[in-house]
Amino acid sequence: MARTVRDAVLSSRTARARLQPSGKPYYKAIDAGLHLGYRKGKSGGKWVVRWYVGKRDYRVETIGVADDVIDANGTDVWSFAQAQSEARTIFLARQREQSGVPTKSGPYTVRKCLEEYLDWLENNRKSGQDARYKINAFILPEFGDIDCAKLTAHKIQKWHEELAKQPARIRSKLGKCQKFRAPPTDDDTRQQRRATANRVLTTLKAALNRAWSAGKIASDDGWRRVRPFGEVDAARMRYLKIDEAKRLINASAPDFRQLVQAALTTGARYGELAALNVEDYNPDSGTLLIRTSKSGRPRHVVLAEEGIALFGALTAGRAGTAAMLAKSTGGRWKAAHQLRPIADACKAARIRPIINFHCLRHTYASHAIMNGCPLMVVAKNLGHADTRMVEKHYGHLAPSFVADAIRAAAPQFGIKVESKVTPLGKPGQSSTKAQDGKPVSRPVNRHPVLESRQVPGTSATALGGRRVGLRLPPRE
Repeated sequence: MARTVRDAVLSSRTARARLQPSGKPYYKAIDAGLHLGYRKGKSGGKWVVRWYVGKRDYRVETIGVADDVIDANGTDVWSFAQAQSEARTIFLARQREQSGVPTKSGPYTVRKCLEEYLDWLENNRKSGQDARYKINAFILPEFGDIDCAKLTAHKIQKWHEELAKQPARIRSKLGKCQKFRAPPTDDDTRQQRRATANRVLTTLKAALNRAWSAGKIASDDGWRRVRPFGEVDAARMRYLKIDEAKRLINASAPDFRQLVQAALTTGARYGELAALNVEDYNPDSGTLLIRTSKSGRPRHVVLAEEGIALFGALTAGRAGTAAMLAKSTGGRWKAAHQLRPIADACKAARIRPIINFHCLRHTYASHAIMNGCPLMVVAKNLGHADTRMVEKHYGHLAPSFVADAIRAAAPQFGIKVESKVTPLGKPGQSSTKAQDGKPVSRPVNRHPVLESRQVPGTSATALGGRRVGLRLPPRE
């Protein structure tokens, strides 16, 4: 329920008895733009409700008789608290009428609220596919037929906690029984399930908040007090080392290899790459136009030398409307088409655990930041509005004054690590054996394993300042 407002002048019949009779009501604000009024007559008073309709105009309706003489019953005689509740009910009904929502065809259920929210997502955002999955799988089975006005914080909180205890779902065929993974048993798995529960709760709150803002739900108290699990969204991000990226490229099927190369040189998402046309590459500026992005806003991705060479080869002599990255069968890459090729390539490249395609985006950003690229520049190329997401996921990789200061000034205790394994060398050195068998260190390139041997048809240029070595597709 919404909070009951107190007022020394109107709360009690004793206080109201001291007021002078007046044709103009004594008003008390109970919500933004909503007022409860008391019109004092010679023999008693009546409650009225007033709300703002815009352009300095208000609408007023009578609620009923005040409990100045007869005790309140909530039907035809109202106390101050009961009048507040009725005022909100009347205000909500008028708002629903104005919004085109029927007021006499039953309650405004969570199902109706979620349907309207999904329609809004489809019309105003790139897609509502992820929200639709969460709603159908987790929210509708629990709350679908419940009146939004009857949702309580206790009910939502209990559902949220139970959701975190459920095992993760496994992709199942349509119409078949839903499959699940093993229940969460370790801390990492529990944290992942809690993070998932938080994201589902966010979807539910977003739908309810939108309906509440439109005046279709009287109060947001039922879900506003529900808090998500804390400290479960810490950055847990994996990226490939340069030699792993090389192995993945070499192990990929020819058509999928182009997609992997494009991801590593742009940091673009799978869906963004799949939607590219040949005309989206601008050789004059060395940029790639991402028309379809997660945020709905187009952006230009600045390419390094390696990316320019790759996309120059992919677009040479081709029609502008053709798909930039096509499958071997000639069609575009669609949703989930990348799952099996990335798994097969990881197995062939001996990359464990198997990564998903989004890891290539992390790889691009991680190596760019480790090589000193400013966070704002990386955020802009990735399509983020500011640096918050980049700082959350990659900030610990950036060159840091704190890290440099600690490594320079931390105390040294003469600790010697005993090991029978002879290291190959420190970063910046390689180890060879002299004639007496003792290891001798000599300076070499900082990342010798990252150097790529140049072969015909191969370009090895900068990925965030490091060299990957991409075999370019042949010109058509």
